[in-house]
Amino acid sequence: IIGMEACGSSHHWGRQLRKLGHDVKLMPAGYVKPYVKRGKNDAVDAEAICEAVRRPTMRFVEIKTEDQQAILSIHRTRDLAVRQRTQLANMIRSLLREFGHIFPIGIEAVTAFAKRHLDGDHPDMPEIANGMLGIQCYQFIGLNERIEGYSKMIEQHALLKTNARRLVRMPGIGPITASAIVATIGDAKQFRTGRDLAAWLGLTPLNKSSGGKERLGKITKQGDRYIRKLLVVGMTSRAVMAKRSPEKVDLWTAKIIADKPFRLATTAMANKAARAIWAMLTKKQEYRQPAF
Repeated sequence: IIGMEACGSSHHWGRQLRKLGHDVKLMPAGYVKPYVKRGKNDAVDAEAICEAVRRPTMRFVEIKTEDQQAILSIHRTRDLAVRQRTQLANMIRSLLREFGHIFPIGIEAVTAFAKRHLDGDHPDMPEIANGMLGIQCYQFIGLNERIEGYSKMIEQHALLKTNARRLVRMPGIGPITASAIVATIGDAKQFRTGRDLAAWLGLTPLNKSSGGKERLGKITKQGDRYIRKLLVVGMTSRAVMAKRSPEKVDLWTAKIIADKPFRLATTAMANKAARAIWAMLTKKQEYRQPAF
């Protein structure tokens, strides 16, 4: 058995070693750290890895295929462009606010303004500021077009994957979320239960129990941050629709939205969605709407 920390190019080297007939085990770096005795060098790290890989309760990371990593590269590129667009939108808003122009909340308002500005409809502000604003609007429109292109690429790849097509039929799960889940998780059977998948995504409560007293805190926020964000955003959209049309949602969703704070409810919905996703991927079943 060859043990490796799941970081950097470990998936690539894990695939290469498996081609040579070795049994490769990838472990999260955080799980190896407790076995480091003192200091930090290659010999100490290797000793810690050898010690950790022999633990009967150690949890291992599934080695991703080249296809999975290729699809995830589109997701990472799109996510970077979305964050850059958000930064640029905030910059445009702040510059306009300095001259007394206030915009509504949302990317759509900034997009409409950027298009008007490029068409020559300039606000009442100094020429220099308008020139800088024009550069930012040009960059903003370019980022918008690139994000749309990345989204279409992801949707096309999602249509080619059976598991992704299955997940898209679940409320609150779109092509981008389905593609990211399939590309990241791969074989969902690496998780024993749906709760293990939810815990891996950081959607389960932080356990601070001691002395026989059970204390549960906020969600751990461990694991894959990108998928957790997509699930919460998807469930937020679902919760908003449920508030508008309560007659179209199941009883559990309607009850938790009515009884709990909005953000707590959407996180709980994301937790439940992760468990349903595990069941759909492991059992190869379609999504079944709960009884009303």
